[in-house]
Amino acid sequence: MILQAFDYICANNPGLMIKAPQIFLLIFLLSLGSCVPIKRLTYLQEQETTSDQDLIALQPSIPPYRLQVNDLLSIRIKALDQEQIGFFNPTSNEILNATEEGDLYFNGFVVDVHGNIRIPVIGELPVLGKTLEEVREDLQERLLQDLFKEESNLFITVKMPGIRFVITGEVGSPGSQIIYRDQVSLIEAIAASGDIPVTGDRTDVRIIRQYPLGQKIHHVDLTRLDAMNSPYYYIQPNDLIIVNPLPQKAWGFGTTAIQTFTTILTVLTTIGTATLLLTR
Repeated sequence: MILQAFDYICANNPGLMIKAPQIFLLIFLLSLGSCVPIKRLTYLQEQETTSDQDLIALQPSIPPYRLQVNDLLSIRIKALDQEQIGFFNPTSNEILNATEEGDLYFNGFVVDVHGNIRIPVIGELPVLGKTLEEVREDLQERLLQDLFKEESNLFITVKMPGIRFVITGEVGSPGSQIIYRDQVSLIEAIAASGDIPVTGDRTDVRIIRQYPLGQKIHHVDLTRLDAMNSPYYYIQPNDLIIVNPLPQKAWGFGTTAIQTFTTILTVLTTIGTATLLLTR
């Protein structure tokens, strides 16, 4: 149908006969120009000089997370005399709060607006800006000072119930996620959220991170191998991850050359059909 339309138009406009090949060439070039290049789709691309024998330099040790307001803590206490610690436990075992997130919300320890958690007998314990290890040491010192003796062999574990983050934009499953690990990379977080589709921008993944005085926006290019050395390659609790769409999505032509060519050809076919019908 489109060829009939071109024949009819060119027959009535001889000057277009020369331009027809250029028109198809233009369509082809538009198709190539609007598709997403493979370099924007591949994670952690190696450089041309990289070989299989090269080692990727490990980034320096990740600084420990420092607690913020509204963080939830899971605390576990063990001692030789279980009756001594039973007073602190809301359940029949030695775990101060269950591992399920719903139970943790009711039975866990929330960092309040003043930066404290409330523990039976001890009362307020300041934790804002401290690491989990520092909280464990403070709690053990307070318990040994007020209630227990060294012979009690206290064993205290302080953890956060996994790493909670929010991911939105061009991902398979946007929303709030929890990964029950102490360390989670940005790629692991994206994979757990359904990965980034073809229309997502892997070259500029934004991370909005909470700090004591506010928020900061960080950028990571996941198509580069050196992204693994970024200080933001490993996420922290309460991170907001944003994956923006590529311009090709807004154009609406398609994400591959074939899709774009098919779309443009369909439009021209419709125009050609309409031209034939109106001129007969």
